[in-house]
Amino acid sequence: MNKLWMGRAGMAAFVVLAMAIAAPDLSAQFQPPGSLGALAPDNIKKPRPKAPFDITGAWLHAGGESERFDPPAGFKLTPEAQKHYDAAQLATKEGKLYRNDIGLCWPAGVPIMMTRVWPISMIQLPTAIYMIQELMNSLRVIYLDGRGHTDPEIAVRSFNGESIGKWEGDTLVIDTTNFVDEHHWIHDRLGIPASDALHVVERIRMQNEGKRLEIEYTLTDPKMWAGDWKTVKHWNRADDRDISEVECLPDLNEHMPTVHSSDNVR
Repeated sequence: MNKLWMGRAGMAAFVVLAMAIAAPDLSAQFQPPGSLGALAPDNIKKPRPKAPFDITGAWLHAGGESERFDPPAGFKLTPEAQKHYDAAQLATKEGKLYRNDIGLCWPAGVPIMMTRVWPISMIQLPTAIYMIQELMNSLRVIYLDGRGHTDPEIAVRSFNGESIGKWEGDTLVIDTTNFVDEHHWIHDRLGIPASDALHVVERIRMQNEGKRLEIEYTLTDPKMWAGDWKTVKHWNRADDRDISEVECLPDLNEHMPTVHSSDNVR
């Protein structure tokens, strides 16, 4: 074997090994030293006040309500967001779709993940609430064990963000930050994007003897628009539903142009 090639291969192996040794343990960033995971038995059994309600069950966004998060009247976008908005309006006039990332199987992310026309299974524990949206089986976790948000400088950002919940009287307040900066939309049809500065606050109340949820949303993203956007949406219990595996596959159906990459304006 060529000695020069062997020497270069050995050096490459050494560099890879050195990088592996020097690389930080990202798994530790979510948990302060000495803390416990949300499912750790010792965390679950810690004494806590009884929750005002239990959200465990299957829930379906209420019919008749828009699944999208429409901007308020007179909304003002930043120049960055305005470029996308104007391009989306032009594409619509031409009968095309603008950057239809969700249709091309990118995760919808919070908040749109919450209002798809498939049910969400929710499992509530003392330390966390686990939400699984049937479409793409997107997982969202709301931590209730008193932890804070991860430092944004080291957070591993995601489409659903990092959600921290707390109880205020009979209301569950969820504060979500640490979102990704690309392929994430507040309104995909209008072409209004979200940035890594997106901040979502949800106030959840149980209604109709536990058969209905009301969620009040406050959305802020100073990189994309001015001020707060507020909206209220509702969910009904779907006790006759279980969720199944539902995958989104691009270019799957000939009669659905929205999933064809060739029919989208990039």
